[in-house]
Amino acid sequence: MYVWITLLAGLALLPALLRTFFPYFFQDCVYMYRALGFGIRLNVYKIKTPFYSIVDCFLEAVKKHPRKAFIHFEGKTYSYEEVDKESNKVADALRSVAALKEGDTVALFLENEPRFVWTWLGLAKLGCPAALLNFNIRSKSLLHCFSCCGANVLIAAAELCDAVEEILPALKEKGITVYLLSDECTTDGIQCIGQAIAKASDKPLSPSLRSNIHIRSTALYIYTSGTTGLPKAAYVTHERVWASSFIQGVCGVTSEDIFYINLPLYHSAGFLIGLIGSIERGNTVVLRRKFSASQFWDDCRKYNITVMQYIGETLRYLCNLPKKDNDRDHKVKFAIGNGVRADVWKEFLNRFGRIHVRELYAATEGNVGFINYTDKVGVVGRINLLSKVFFPFALIKFDIEKEEPVRNAEGLCIPAGRVVDIKCFIDEVGLLVGKITKHTPFVGYAGNKQQTEKKRLGNVFVKGDLYFNSGDLMRIDHDNFVYFQDRVGDTFRWKGENVATTEVADILTMVDCIEEANVYGVKVEGHEGRIGMAAVKLKEGKEFDCVTTCSVLANYLPVYARPRFIRIQNSLEITGTFKMKKVKLVEEGFDPTLIQDPLYFLDLTQKKYIPLSQEIHNSIMSHNIKL
Repeated sequence: MYVWITLLAGLALLPALLRTFFPYFFQDCVYMYRALGFGIRLNVYKIKTPFYSIVDCFLEAVKKHPRKAFIHFEGKTYSYEEVDKESNKVADALRSVAALKEGDTVALFLENEPRFVWTWLGLAKLGCPAALLNFNIRSKSLLHCFSCCGANVLIAAAELCDAVEEILPALKEKGITVYLLSDECTTDGIQCIGQAIAKASDKPLSPSLRSNIHIRSTALYIYTSGTTGLPKAAYVTHERVWASSFIQGVCGVTSEDIFYINLPLYHSAGFLIGLIGSIERGNTVVLRRKFSASQFWDDCRKYNITVMQYIGETLRYLCNLPKKDNDRDHKVKFAIGNGVRADVWKEFLNRFGRIHVRELYAATEGNVGFINYTDKVGVVGRINLLSKVFFPFALIKFDIEKEEPVRNAEGLCIPAGRVVDIKCFIDEVGLLVGKITKHTPFVGYAGNKQQTEKKRLGNVFVKGDLYFNSGDLMRIDHDNFVYFQDRVGDTFRWKGENVATTEVADILTMVDCIEEANVYGVKVEGHEGRIGMAAVKLKEGKEFDCVTTCSVLANYLPVYARPRFIRIQNSLEITGTFKMKKVKLVEEGFDPTLIQDPLYFLDLTQKKYIPLSQEIHNSIMSHNIKL
């Protein structure tokens, strides 16, 4: 009898003991249960014939709840059935007008709107991979995006016609056909397809049109600045589409939730995690053209939003709003995203209530990722048994000055920190690398073999092994929590966008007065990421042209990529291997009291660079000048 009483008492105390000595035990179990379920599903899809794609998942949702709201947008609501029919019309029109067939790559140049969704769906029903273009890019970058993914067709929104016309002669030379989602257009070389879509059939299309698609087929091209150069088209296979779609489910999102997408659909976050994830869950999406801090919580209340997306910058914008009595009057349960600072994270929770922030780490083209499924502030993920099995990774020692991994006498990389086991190292910042295997592949970039090879790191722990170089410095603590530390190499992040320093430097040297340019990102207190800055050497006998420099950058770069600070130097310091030195420049920042070189600040209202005075510097630091 006493034995049973003791046993029952022990069982009653077990939850309390687990919470005391293993505080994340239950959260680990829930996560692993969900992750294992989705992993099994993915393996089933890999062998299932015919192949079951996200399009088939959408069609099942249409049959299950045809009249359920799929998209809320600017006062209008589109049901699953309506979106399905619109996508059928797009597919039918493109088959007849553009003669599209399975395997043809099509570039989409659209802003956030429902037409983006059903145009992509129409292409997917035909088995056509879609290249999702950043609608902020122009000129050289925009043109480049076509050549690297092999797209022969461009579908653009009417409001982006000017950007298309700017590069139209070059598009004609490349044999690219341009279709405008409009009823009329007077520009020679641009065909309007609006009327053809309106008259097209909305009847279901035969699955035989995409019968050769399989799990490793390319589904999308999503552009990333990566580590260097112009935007690169990352291959996104159907396997990656499925894996990304499961993130909502892993976080606990269900079909009853209402998901708020205000991030660009050309991004992995907005498209794969947001839109595709909502299709997998069968829930409802509230879509906005772009993020608006002032309208954010009004939208949440109006549509009863339960799941929001973010990047670090957007949470800061929300925290900067004037406080209101109804700040906690909402139904948001989850916030899924990445890049938020710990102080902003805490402020967000203190002000807007108990929202489960699911910070994650991943790269569009990468083969390793983490998710913080606990409520611990400031971490991007947690290591557990399944994550080690699904994503074999390591942290290795990295030389910041040389911008390369540290290797031992045998030419192999050195694990960072104290070894916990063969896959996990703690207590020291290291470069994150993911092992390339059949189950964790790195497909690379379309039309860019050189950059694909650059991301492959060989002879890491044994001769002949191969890892994906994330280009990110991470740290793992003694509780197995993962912390993002910084980016390395030639990329920094500003306003939620990757900025490739070599691309910006190339454009700076197009300015007549500039001979050399070294571009880097510097931190500004109170802001996420790093803002662009450039050290430049002027041509002999030339003075810095404040107006022309601004004009050239505006013609080629979106606002977030333009250097806000320019530092004029007599010579640019380089390494022994002729690489630009950046570490000291980054540390010195843009403080005129510390720097003797002439400094300039990009004034967007005046459309020119102006001398960076101490007064302007103080205004920037006190946030009186918005960046």
